[in-house]
Amino acid sequence: MRAGIFQACTGVDQAEGAAALRAAITRAAEGGADMLFTPEMSGVLDRDRARAASSIVAETDDPVLAAAREGAAKTGLWIHLGSLALLGGEGGRYVNRGFLIDGSGEVRARYDKIHLFDVDLPNGIRWRESESYAPGGRAVAAETPWGKIGLSICYDIRFPDLYRSLSDAGAVLLSVPAAFTVPTGEAHWHVLLRARAIEAGVFVVAAGQSGTHADGRETYGHSLAIDPWGNVLADLEDTIGVTLVDLDLDQVDAVRAKVPAIRHRRPIATAEVAA
Repeated sequence: MRAGIFQACTGVDQAEGAAALRAAITRAAEGGADMLFTPEMSGVLDRDRARAASSIVAETDDPVLAAAREGAAKTGLWIHLGSLALLGGEGGRYVNRGFLIDGSGEVRARYDKIHLFDVDLPNGIRWRESESYAPGGRAVAAETPWGKIGLSICYDIRFPDLYRSLSDAGAVLLSVPAAFTVPTGEAHWHVLLRARAIEAGVFVVAAGQSGTHADGRETYGHSLAIDPWGNVLADLEDTIGVTLVDLDLDQVDAVRAKVPAIRHRRPIATAEVAA
């Protein structure tokens, strides 16, 4: 598979987000990509809730999703649209939903982010994702012509049980679109993603947001492609745009033959607390 990875600095204007996505699709297709991977919140990234509300619509009405589907149909490119904020969550909240779109523009899979980021950071920044978003309830591994892809979003990367579920379901590639903060990115981004690749002997593609955004936040960037041995194949650092990387998916079987950890997995009961 030739993967296109789109690192973005998404703003608060949905039309600008759709235009940036169209340009990325064109660039990936011209480079011979089979699939384009885009970041979390590929359409609008806005922590001003009142302003953001005006651009959050139902899936059927979202112009960024429409642009992705049209671009896929025009170019024949598969697209993992990392995520969009959409109406339809439990309790009147939104959903943070990713889409796998095939080369005819059809949606093949949807995934709603399961783990929500609620934290007070040492630098004084406070995030309460669960105040606006409802969590998803199921893991999703989707069929593609190159093998199964396990879908996830950003903060999910800290929960290895999700990725065990995806690799148990046959995923040979894990996609982790993100908008990681700078402090947590500097500390943990590379090591977490490499660990998920090594644990399961899979490829990991993580398209991220990067830079200072229109709403004032800063994101870490460093979109990555990682092979099943844990080697970093591509790191976009702080570059905005599309890079192309070839993934030799035969490496999955080769690495799993060397370290057959998946075959050695056993169910583990809740730990007993010794007196």
